Amino acid sequence: MSSQSNVRTIDRVVIRFSGDSGDGMQLVGNIFSDVSAGEGNTISTFPDYPAEIRAPQGSLSGVSGYQVSVGKDVHTPGDKADVLVAMNPAALKTNLQYLKPGGIIICDSDSFTEANLKKALYKTDDPIKELGIDPDYILSMPMTTLLKHTLEGSGLDNKAIMKCKNMLALGLVCWLFDRPVDKVLSKLKVKFAKKPAIYEANEKVINAGWDYGHNTHANMPTYRIETDTARPGVYTDINGNTATAWGLILASEKSGRQLFLGSYPITPATDILHELAKRKDLGVKACQMEDEIAGVCSAIGASYGGHLAVTTTSGPGLALKSEGIGLAVMAELPLVIVDVQRGGPSTGLPTKTEQTDLMQALYGRNGESPLCVVAATSPTDCFTMAFEAARIAIEHMTPVLLLTDAFIANGSSAWRVPEEKDFSEIKPRLVTGDLLEAGWKPYTRDDKNKVRYWAIPGTEGAMHRVGGLEKDYNTSVISTDGPNHELMVKTRLEKIKRIADDIPLLSIEGNPDAETILVGWGGTYGHILSASEELESDGLPVAVAQFRYINPLPSNALETLKKYKNIIVAELNTGMFADYLQMHLPGKDILRINKIEGQPFLVKEITDGVKKLIKG
Repeated sequence: MSSQSNVRTIDRVVIRFSGDSGDGMQLVGNIFSDVSAGEGNTISTFPDYPAEIRAPQGSLSGVSGYQVSVGKDVHTPGDKADVLVAMNPAALKTNLQYLKPGGIIICDSDSFTEANLKKALYKTDDPIKELGIDPDYILSMPMTTLLKHTLEGSGLDNKAIMKCKNMLALGLVCWLFDRPVDKVLSKLKVKFAKKPAIYEANEKVINAGWDYGHNTHANMPTYRIETDTARPGVYTDINGNTATAWGLILASEKSGRQLFLGSYPITPATDILHELAKRKDLGVKACQMEDEIAGVCSAIGASYGGHLAVTTTSGPGLALKSEGIGLAVMAELPLVIVDVQRGGPSTGLPTKTEQTDLMQALYGRNGESPLCVVAATSPTDCFTMAFEAARIAIEHMTPVLLLTDAFIANGSSAWRVPEEKDFSEIKPRLVTGDLLEAGWKPYTRDDKNKVRYWAIPGTEGAMHRVGGLEKDYNTSVISTDGPNHELMVKTRLEKIKRIADDIPLLSIEGNPDAETILVGWGGTYGHILSASEELESDGLPVAVAQFRYINPLPSNALETLKKYKNIIVAELNTGMFADYLQMHLPGKDILRINKIEGQPFLVKEITDGVKKLIKG
């Protein structure tokens, strides 16, 4: 392919792919993101798809989207898209709201039939005029006609041919943004390694899309996207669920404890189960159990047996697991619970994102049932925090609840594959011969962290039982004595508090000397950081604190926050973390920016909220 001379350089671009759920928008978005990450761009993605298994083709409710921001210093998928790829009239109608004024629309002109316009509830036969679109900003491509011409004589039936249409759009976008087609094809070759005819068809179609842009729009510029100066290493595009699975695998290796997952499928956490089920070669035991309760109980059994035990779920499943988690708290067994948050309550919005499980994570169990709660801030941070959750669980003999959310679990970022030396060894507190000689009991503790020791079944002289009934502090036998129960309750609480000595201090970004600090937790990090940068450029400096450790809070967190005149918490709920901080900071008025629409923040929503609160 010849190169095009009319090339403009840009810092970043936001592209939104949209079409029917069966049009492969998630696939082409993933491939474009992966290739861009390999080119040295930072990326942030946002898959946005319906909860329906398969809505009627061409209907408004069946539209699936995938938004990706590519370039330098990218923190979010972007508030609005520079380019909208719309595979049919329904996709154009539902996604036009996400396009910037003056943005480019790429559409399949063949799809604008009378039947499709009717399905998408257009009132006229001129959708461009009806939607108020400037025709100069539309790059119209007869995808179906071109597709059939390209694959004529391929031997594929019409259904198989139509499944390749998304690759025409991908080829055209690769031309427009100077993406290397050979790297796209290498990824498809892996995907279709066992289906060479399908690979060859997609290869032809991608080249046809690239050629269409090059030949038909020779006077239109293409764009070169700037790259960041990156630390040398191997980079790839990774989503949060995959990163979570890989972080747990590394923790298994670093702790010498075999990884066991006991889980039940639930959107949007199921992909962690899928990924770990593939890793038998790494010694992973992944069991799909019959329900959520069985999932957590099987993990507790594995933990008792000496495994790094994990159970994964979303909000409704976390509710069902609560009794089992309480058992793990009482037995003081290491257990990692991953909660990929989604819109609720009940079944709620299964494919949409929220941060509404925080109070359930902190307090959603009977009795005094403290455990450690941590949160990942980005798709790549899911790797780090999954490893960290496992480390804390094992070294402090406690359940640890890792909160992610649908936005970062399904979204992806460019990730530098870490080196082994980047992560330290995890050191289980195992029962040894010295302890046994000193008269070890199941609830014998170390003085520093109040952590009991892990007696692996089969260890000679360490026969024991732990369970849900209260035990005597000294003898570890069942006890209903009141003062002893109070001592054990306070000890379990103190054990969690002392984790604060084993986690990083809260760091401040943005302008640390500002009067206002913008606070968030978990997956809102990119939007909050971008908002702080925009506010700084508008002459309104703010500091930023993004919490990854929630219970316990970092040891310097409260004193740090007290220094600021205005504390503003932005979160995707009605103010749960703000309430939590308010409880710890009596006398400070915690201000709030909240959103509960099943969608991540727009950066503008945060900047506007900060300005309004400060002026108020």
